[in-house]
Amino acid sequence: MSDAVSITLKADQLNLNARKVVKRLHESGFEAYLVGGCVRDLLLDKQPKDFDVSTNAHPEEVRDLFRNSRMVGRRFKIVHVRFGREIVEVATFRAEHPEEDHETYDSSHISEGGMILSDNRYGTFREDARRRDFTINALYYDPENEEVLDPLDGVKDLEKRQIRLIGIPEDRYREDPVRMLRAIRFRAKLGFDIEDETRTAIKEYGFLLQDIPPARLFEEVLKLFMSGYALQAFAGLINEDAFRWLFPDTQNLLAEPLNQKLIELALGSTDTRIGNDMPVTPAFIFAALLWGPFLEERQRLIDEEGVTIYAANMEAANNVIAKQQLFTSIPKRFSGPMRDIWFLQFRMPNKTGKKAVAVANHKRFRAAYDFLLLREKAGEALNGLGAFWTQYQIDNPLDTQSSNHRRPADQQNSDRQGSRRRRRKRPPRTPST
Repeated sequence: MSDAVSITLKADQLNLNARKVVKRLHESGFEAYLVGGCVRDLLLDKQPKDFDVSTNAHPEEVRDLFRNSRMVGRRFKIVHVRFGREIVEVATFRAEHPEEDHETYDSSHISEGGMILSDNRYGTFREDARRRDFTINALYYDPENEEVLDPLDGVKDLEKRQIRLIGIPEDRYREDPVRMLRAIRFRAKLGFDIEDETRTAIKEYGFLLQDIPPARLFEEVLKLFMSGYALQAFAGLINEDAFRWLFPDTQNLLAEPLNQKLIELALGSTDTRIGNDMPVTPAFIFAALLWGPFLEERQRLIDEEGVTIYAANMEAANNVIAKQQLFTSIPKRFSGPMRDIWFLQFRMPNKTGKKAVAVANHKRFRAAYDFLLLREKAGEALNGLGAFWTQYQIDNPLDTQSSNHRRPADQQNSDRQGSRRRRRKRPPRTPST
């Protein structure tokens, strides 16, 4: 091909299983290439996280070639070829979206706003390249011939360190509004600039994100905030006025410096933990993102409806989470721990006796303690509460072990035996005559 560039990538950077998939497709008479982010990252001398393959073989044909595979997806069918825990994603070349040809394309697959709802229409290599989102992702690598195919000057944009949308921004964002979030994410990840037309259209068409299902936006939020560059991604969302379409209640409170500072500290802490290969959870991030709306709703319930503090905590959490679910879903496995982190903030001022022990023994204590420290660091006056709980853990190490740290088996058995003895009932008394 005229746009082929002879480039030999380092053999140790190429995924062996992805090469196996490409080779078998070639041997079966199909075109096949490594594509997208993996090629981009290899050209930037970064180790890709995933390797994807693009081919002219249809999903059913790929499925027949690989017994260790299955078809997934509704909007666009793809095939996952599994090698143990590793998955190589294989997608068929997509056709361009016709603008006028309603006789050959079912218009029911497109929403009124222009968003593509179903996209199982296959095309050629060049059509597939034009259907990709950014030029730096429209790069194909043929490991057999050691060639990079670059039909849309993606290599030039890599050299310019810029993110440029393929096609007219309005049309491409209407087809899939999530592309706006992807542009912001790639800027945060790569440290590139977003090309002017691509960037300015984000502010103009950000409202289209309201058409995306909350479950999909939740996944996009995880990609933005749990990949090691959350702080930069947050700044990008604010700068491009896209954050409001994900967290509208939080957006309304960002004028209060404590709220934005807490979010930035939580995201920065998450980035540090990821960089140090430490565990992170979406519950902690969402706790920070929605802490301001939770406090505001809690105070409203106390002031205007006169509910008790306990009831205000519960109802405020329910209301804030229910409203946020309209924008980004929050699975219960995360909303539950988030509630615990919030509620423990109001129990941690109990610094004496059994109440302090109960707080320290709570399974979310460590997360709540970290959250407390961030609140102080953000500038909230808590009368030395963070220092107290820091010292408490030094003085009482057994009290603050997570519920994940089990006690020795012999002590557990002893406790169970003692519990059984305590439950044993006395024989009934014989009535006196």
